[in-house]
Amino acid sequence: MDPPLPVANDLGFRVGFSGHSGHLRVEPVTTVERPNPLRSIPDFVLPPAFPSETPESIKNYIEETYLKPRLDPDEFSPEKAGRQWEFDWFDRAEVPLEPSLPRSVVVPIWEPPFRRSNSELVKGRWEPKFEEVDVSDLTSGAVESGPLPRTSAKDFVRGSINNRPFRPGGLDDSQAMERILPEGASNGEWVHEILSGGSAQTIPPSLKHGVDLGALKPYPYSWTVYEDTKSIKSLSVEKLRGLSVQFDDLFKKAWEADVVEEQEEDPTKEQEDGHLSESETVTLEIEAGTAEEFSQAHDNEISLDDILSADSVESKLHLDGFGNEVGQQKAWAMHEASGRIAERFYELVPDMALEFPFELDSFQKEAIYYLEKGESVFVAAHTSAGKTVVAEYAFALASKHCTRAVYTAPIKTISNQKYRDFCGKFDVGLLTGDVSLRPEASCLIMTTEILRSMLYRGADIIRDIEWVIFDEVHYVNDVERGVVWEEVIIMLPRHINIILLSATVPNTVEFADWIGRTKQKEIRVTGTTKRPVPLEHCLFYSGELYKICENETFLPQGLKAAKDVSKKKNLTAGGSGPKTGTSAGRDNARVQKRDNMSRGKQHGNNFSGTGRGYQNNGNGQNNWELRRADASMWLMLINKLSKKSLLPVVIFCFSKNRCDRSADSMTGTDLTSSSEKSEIRVFCDKAFSRLKGSDRNLPQVVRVQDLLRRGIGVHHAGLLPIVKEVVEMLFCRGVIKVLFSTETFAMGVNAPARTVVFDGLRKFDGKEFRQLLPGEYTQMAGRAGRRGLDKIGTVILMCRDELPEERDLKHVTVGSATRLESQFRLTYIMILHLLRVEELKVEDMLKRSFAEFHAQKKLPEMQQLLKLKLNQPTKAIECIKGEPTIEEYYDLYTEAETYSNQISEAIMQSPNTQQFLTTGRVVVVKSESAQDHLLGVVVKTPSQTNKLYIVLVIKPDMPSSVENASGGGSQNQSNAFDQGYFVIPKSRRGMGDEYITSVSARKGRGVINIKLPYLGSASGMGYEVREVDSKEFLCICSSKIKIDQVGLLEDVSNSVYAKTVQLLLELKSDGNKYPPALDPVKDLKLRDVLLVQTYHKWTKLLEKMSQNPCHGCIKLEEHLKLAKEMKKHKEEVHDLQFQISDDALQQMPDFQGRIDVLKKIGCIDEDLVVQMKGRVACEMNSGEELICTECLFENQLDDLEPEEAVALMSAFVFQQKNTSDPSLTPTLAKARQRLYNTAIRLGELQAHFHLPINPEEYAQENLKFGLVEVVYEWAKGTPFADICELTDVPEGLIVRTIVRLDETCREFKNSAAIMGNSALCKKMEIASNAIKRDIVFAASLYITGV
Repeated sequence: MDPPLPVANDLGFRVGFSGHSGHLRVEPVTTVERPNPLRSIPDFVLPPAFPSETPESIKNYIEETYLKPRLDPDEFSPEKAGRQWEFDWFDRAEVPLEPSLPRSVVVPIWEPPFRRSNSELVKGRWEPKFEEVDVSDLTSGAVESGPLPRTSAKDFVRGSINNRPFRPGGLDDSQAMERILPEGASNGEWVHEILSGGSAQTIPPSLKHGVDLGALKPYPYSWTVYEDTKSIKSLSVEKLRGLSVQFDDLFKKAWEADVVEEQEEDPTKEQEDGHLSESETVTLEIEAGTAEEFSQAHDNEISLDDILSADSVESKLHLDGFGNEVGQQKAWAMHEASGRIAERFYELVPDMALEFPFELDSFQKEAIYYLEKGESVFVAAHTSAGKTVVAEYAFALASKHCTRAVYTAPIKTISNQKYRDFCGKFDVGLLTGDVSLRPEASCLIMTTEILRSMLYRGADIIRDIEWVIFDEVHYVNDVERGVVWEEVIIMLPRHINIILLSATVPNTVEFADWIGRTKQKEIRVTGTTKRPVPLEHCLFYSGELYKICENETFLPQGLKAAKDVSKKKNLTAGGSGPKTGTSAGRDNARVQKRDNMSRGKQHGNNFSGTGRGYQNNGNGQNNWELRRADASMWLMLINKLSKKSLLPVVIFCFSKNRCDRSADSMTGTDLTSSSEKSEIRVFCDKAFSRLKGSDRNLPQVVRVQDLLRRGIGVHHAGLLPIVKEVVEMLFCRGVIKVLFSTETFAMGVNAPARTVVFDGLRKFDGKEFRQLLPGEYTQMAGRAGRRGLDKIGTVILMCRDELPEERDLKHVTVGSATRLESQFRLTYIMILHLLRVEELKVEDMLKRSFAEFHAQKKLPEMQQLLKLKLNQPTKAIECIKGEPTIEEYYDLYTEAETYSNQISEAIMQSPNTQQFLTTGRVVVVKSESAQDHLLGVVVKTPSQTNKLYIVLVIKPDMPSSVENASGGGSQNQSNAFDQGYFVIPKSRRGMGDEYITSVSARKGRGVINIKLPYLGSASGMGYEVREVDSKEFLCICSSKIKIDQVGLLEDVSNSVYAKTVQLLLELKSDGNKYPPALDPVKDLKLRDVLLVQTYHKWTKLLEKMSQNPCHGCIKLEEHLKLAKEMKKHKEEVHDLQFQISDDALQQMPDFQGRIDVLKKIGCIDEDLVVQMKGRVACEMNSGEELICTECLFENQLDDLEPEEAVALMSAFVFQQKNTSDPSLTPTLAKARQRLYNTAIRLGELQAHFHLPINPEEYAQENLKFGLVEVVYEWAKGTPFADICELTDVPEGLIVRTIVRLDETCREFKNSAAIMGNSALCKKMEIASNAIKRDIVFAASLYITGV
């Protein structure tokens, strides 16, 4: 601060700078400086410049200045009182008229300095390029993320439930992005109400209460409305706007016409020219239709805008007719396999962000080139092909650009390993459910669920991310967790580039096209089907290896040689030959099912995981013999591999118990040298030294260490995490020679071996036993062959007593991998997160899922087609009887025809009708064409030699045939139906003596001397004699005629035919088209309840039709034809509108049901606004959100101690179904029943709203109480060794459950804070601290190192 400056009249002031920004400040000082101015009174005190302010004075000032309405003193002066004048409030408002924004603007394209080429430098300066962009793209970027500034820095990484999610890329065209104004504000009703002295709107949309401002003070005014002027003005403006909009379409059409002319001039395209002529014809028709529309525009009120838009659409269809390139939809998946990039790679990428010590493969060079260009990449390659190189380069680019990159993995084990792998190369952080290490790093490794949570919670760190790397993308096929991948891909903001790493799948381009279309950005597809180390596949049978596949080619001679050995072996043993693989599969299924019932236990029955068929009859001695045989089989195989130098080997067994028993059976095997034993011992001592004493002596730790010293390892989910990591690290060091593992090793660990062995080809997937899929087999077999060490990787399939079928072997070894399929499903937490923000609709998420990809891809075509249908001129039906009712009549007619067909079909299938189908019976036969049905007579009934009826039918002559053909079948049917030709109810007709079937002098022999079908003409009508099946009869008439069977079939006589035709024509002379039919109830005595009901409905419809004014009209047939066309057109339009609407989405019914459930339990209100209960449900990620939320709001944890509460909460996260029943305290037993009843109630509620949920299954699936006792004792401080004795659940699953339980405690704590329940918040903190101890929360060796 500067010293004070002396001024006149002894008044001093100070001038200086203050604050961080250096603001200039001037302040008065006293005239005389005292040593202690705080305790002294100045010599001179100035009087106040303004009177002191009080709340009342401030209120009066605001009211006078801003709140009280005032009138213009010039217009409303006393001199002008009593005078009437026009006063326009809106003109007085003087709203500034802003010019409308242009559609597009030209903006410079900014490129980072490292991407600028030297050719772009002009005199040492960089000259940017320019491009034309839509203004909407620029404005949408301003609100790309949530509101600024964020509230708290602590939520920078994880986000907060109070933050808005980021706007997903590719959703810019969503209707939800547009600001939706209330109807009253849009149409001006609210303004009219206020000007009329009405009350103002006090409740904002979607709020329950507002500020009541009271009644407004009315003022007298006169309101003049110029309706004519306003309408003319608005109409002209609307027309101008329409013309200005459609001018672009006209210009586009002209440009397209130029394209057509250019292609016409090309003489080489003859085929296109042919299509072009057709297109011209179609276009001329369309133009004629358009001209007709234009002539009727005034009458039908068709605007020029509609005509032009229809013409524009037609021009697109016109282009589609002749070329494949013009008018096609854009392909978002770009695949280029020319090798051009690989050849010029170092020229294209001269300054690489990361140098590699080896020569890159072609697909790696292509991917790196695309990354340098800032494009998204999809890399599909086999295991160990080098996909990680692409991820590393993305990390290097993020470091170079000072941005961030995120690496997502499907499971936590991969995340930990990648953290260790990348730690020495990049600035890396790790984020999983229970670990958060260096979240400020530029390269972050996390599980996909963590990234989804960050996106939904609007974490600020998302702004800095340039790359997101999805590893193991084929995991999208997982039924439980595959939806997470789709959610994250859809939710990613558009500034983030995507890198996808996947195993080879058949529909890579399809999946990439979906991502590109969803995100509206091109996806570069690259990869390789070549394996870095080729594989050979062998069968191990009877101590020998038989090669069955090499270089992706199946070798049947290897399987044949093994079968020959099997035959010799069985013949020697006195058997009848080898067993088939089918029976082996059944025996294996029984054995595996029996083992599945006892899996998880340390000791159980023997297990055959191979499907190669030795049976277990439950006898203990037999079990021991089978174990000995199994152990000798493994010893034989390992000795064979050791002699051939094929170790180390990974043996895949599909059961945890199978792995343990196989490893324990190799008691006398020692595969390590003394130096390797020393290395293993030192490593284990260092790794387990972080455990306390009692935990170091756990049975599993001691047992695994004994196996490891002999070079044998075990790896499955039942192991403790630290034990599993020790096994993985020692295997990577090469000191473990034999590893028995489940398939999790293939997904999680990047540790290739020399050889891979399959214990079988069948597995239990949680629901059923099934064969391995080719993709699963390929993933596991890909662990064979170490790049740089082995020339060939060996894959062996164990065969015991049986050999697999050749079909099964071909399927897994050379079969096509599993396609990427959508597993998208709606969850309550997804719906609640999206409902929190108006800009994001759940329907948008559904539309952009992979499941809806193909339907949405066809949407533009359907929209064009719908526009064409709507613009088609409608034909009016003019009736001479006044208001036409033909549509109602047509509806009655079609419904009656449906009933009549049902009755006819039932009649012909009834056994009662066969007695009426005798010789001479008049029938109506269905027509083969779309013309009239045919009247005929039964000439001969079926016999043993001929199972068909022989019928003479009258066929119309040629002129009538042509005339009828023009009308179509429905027209003729309608005419017949109006007259009642089907089963018109008539009184029962007696069968008198006049119905004599034979008039011939001699008795017929039953011989047919004519060639069927026999055609002729008589009495001016054509006739045909042909064979007819009973299903071809349309109805049976009540009439019979006399026929001469001999004259018709044996001794052919024209006079007999003429007489028969004449008799049939006489039956039509009374004006009816056909004779009356037999009544199904009165004549045929049909008693079927449904048929009788249909019959009565049909007769009532006939009565309604007869009362309709259209009945009997001379133009009925013509009008029916028009009505049919109109009905068809309406149905087509309605169907197209439905397909385009959100209601056509596959999961829309499920969405509506879930919305109703959320409304019922109070998570959202009627306006779909998320309530407090819904915000609490958004916090629940580890358990079923509805059950957790209801548990909190019903205060089910309030009467429990922290140890009891956390024990009960274990039911939310425990996974295993079959466990021993826990022994619970009375308090816990009561709490368990209460929670189970809540789940049943929620299941019944969801079933009530038609969701496919069984309440019992819902409760059992989401609440598993198997570890309640274990967690309760652990929270009380019981040692880990003791709690393992309380259950048969493996130790690894216990640790996994308790670790997840800590995350659940944090979620419940956050929820309690939202609810304002401080007691529960404290209780969850105590519970979390109680379970976080000892071996359960020992740090990962990948993170801390050994």
